[in-house]
Amino acid sequence: MNENLFASFITPTMMGLPIVVLIIMLPSMLMTSSKRLISNRLHLFQQWLVKLIIKQMMLIHSPKGRTWSLMLVSLIMFIGSTNLLGLLPHTFTPTTQLSTNLGMAIPLWAGAVILGFRHKLKASLAHFLPQGTPISLIPMLIIIETISLFIQPMALAVRLTANITAGHLLIHLIGGATLVLTSISPPTATITFIILALLTILEFAVALIQAYVFTLLVSLYLHDNT
Repeated sequence: MNENLFASFITPTMMGLPIVVLIIMLPSMLMTSSKRLISNRLHLFQQWLVKLIIKQMMLIHSPKGRTWSLMLVSLIMFIGSTNLLGLLPHTFTPTTQLSTNLGMAIPLWAGAVILGFRHKLKASLAHFLPQGTPISLIPMLIIIETISLFIQPMALAVRLTANITAGHLLIHLIGGATLVLTSISPPTATITFIILALLTILEFAVALIQAYVFTLLVSLYLHDNT
């Protein structure tokens, strides 16, 4: 219990060099392509998952927005697999780092906004000033809408970071309590272990849901600008 509570969120190093790049590349290495005429069950599952994601994400998009389908599929599979790998013992979750999530959120948000200003300039500018606004409120509303626009990528990154970090902290705390209670009160330790198992199952769901929410919000930003 003397271990630092946030030790699992420190970027791992090997021989003094950070290995976070290798950890980020690991999920993509698991998504292999099949060169066989008949694919195995893993590749069939990957193909089914990709088709399902494309069907869900691209329903609301115009043909121009559907050109982002490969990027959105890659994004949700990367975040989801990274979150799941982070639930394994003695592993590191890059999505618990705000800098990593900002590195994903800001370019995607900026690309969607720039695309909107390039192809739908009038509609994009109309978001800053709703129709029928009193003249006295125009300057204030423009400032508020501008701030809300620039907060979007921060909200994306903070939401993902907070949810994944909170789950890891809860697992760490309950796991430590279970270990201590094993020698003090075995019945209580059994109850806390059951709670830990249920929380772990919940975290598996949260890992996938947060990947879906992040990608869905990016998809909605793209839909508003195409």
